[in-house]
Amino acid sequence: MQISSSPTEALSRLATSAGAGSQTASGRILDSLRHRIISLELPPDTVLSRTDLARDYAVSQTPVRDALQKLEAEGLVEIFPQSKTVVTRIDTARMHEAHFLRRATEIEVVRMLAETADDVLIARLRSILSMQRAIADNPDEIVMFQDLDEAFHLAMMTAIGQPGLHAVLRAQSGHLNRLRRLDMPDGGKIANILDGHDRIIVALEAHDPEAAEAAIREHLSRTISRVDILRARHPDYFRN
Repeated sequence: MQISSSPTEALSRLATSAGAGSQTASGRILDSLRHRIISLELPPDTVLSRTDLARDYAVSQTPVRDALQKLEAEGLVEIFPQSKTVVTRIDTARMHEAHFLRRATEIEVVRMLAETADDVLIARLRSILSMQRAIADNPDEIVMFQDLDEAFHLAMMTAIGQPGLHAVLRAQSGHLNRLRRLDMPDGGKIANILDGHDRIIVALEAHDPEAAEAAIREHLSRTISRVDILRARHPDYFRN
């Protein structure tokens, strides 16, 4: 699979490779709302109207209801029957669980890839990294930058024949990903992500599983170590 020079096209191609092209209306709404919540376009405590969402997405209320129920299962919204649906605050317990799961999974992924990575995968990862670098200094592209970060990790999981792993992790990582989004404007965060991706690529290209594991461990640990700082800055985004 060749990565386009356009970030939007690249993400579309990666999503299609993972099976997103055959989604139902409910699945598309689920992905859209999850993305809007994680990007903080819909911040914690936002009230969601099923009627308004059905109108905005030009569908009946049934797929909206189904999508909201799945988001509730992921902990991203709370549904009050016959009343309202509200975007939840960040739950640090669920965030730590997601981090543990993601770290364990991605360590295994990069160790496998250190044995099998070929020129096609390395070129794909470098292409995504190049697109991230191209927009790294533009504060209006933070959401796209984070989307490309997800695309980088999806590409690795796809390379071991397990693109579904990304969907499993995504469904468990809403609280963690919102923390990551809060951390994005920090002065050194973008540079750290770029450096982390570069270190992963170098380790995979060298077929060095120990270096790959060390790189992914450090890459995934930086935001989680800043949770207390981020909570102090954004107390209204976190559960007590």
